[in-house]
Amino acid sequence: MADFMELVRTRRSIRKFTEEEVTSEQLNTVLEAARWTPSWANTQCWEIISVTRQDLKESLQQTLVKGNPASKALVQAPVVLVLCGRLKTAGYYKGEVTTKFGDWFLFDLGLVSQSICLAAHSIGLGSVIVGLFDHDGAARVLDVPEGNELVALIPLGHPAQEPKTPERRSIEDFTHSETW
Repeated sequence: MADFMELVRTRRSIRKFTEEEVTSEQLNTVLEAARWTPSWANTQCWEIISVTRQDLKESLQQTLVKGNPASKALVQAPVVLVLCGRLKTAGYYKGEVTTKFGDWFLFDLGLVSQSICLAAHSIGLGSVIVGLFDHDGAARVLDVPEGNELVALIPLGHPAQEPKTPERRSIEDFTHSETW
């Protein structure tokens, strides 16, 4: 348990990468973590596009909102994992939505994002989850088919920085016993 908690405590958003390549073995380790991530009724509603071509990374960079701190990371990272969710899968039963919140794909993509980032960190890679961009424009760049929603970009590579540890709320600040 200590190893897992150490990973959780020490993983940071990395926005600067070295030029060292991500090996196919490293990428496979990260994708294996995605593969085993839990999901609504085991629907595994995610689709992941691995982008290594510089021209595509530059086109994705153009979809970022001006001032996005991950702009340079998107083209500097050797790999950008693009997370998409299949719509009307998670949170559905017999074609009908079953949750108060509708389609559950965002929750499942949050889970798989965390698995990807922790697995990357466990093997010495850095990552950052990017969500502030023109999602439809990025989907057009990568030919994401209808019925899928492009949700996040995750630049992945060898960290060229060690960010400071941000202050965290105490457990007592966010937990309640029995009722609020």
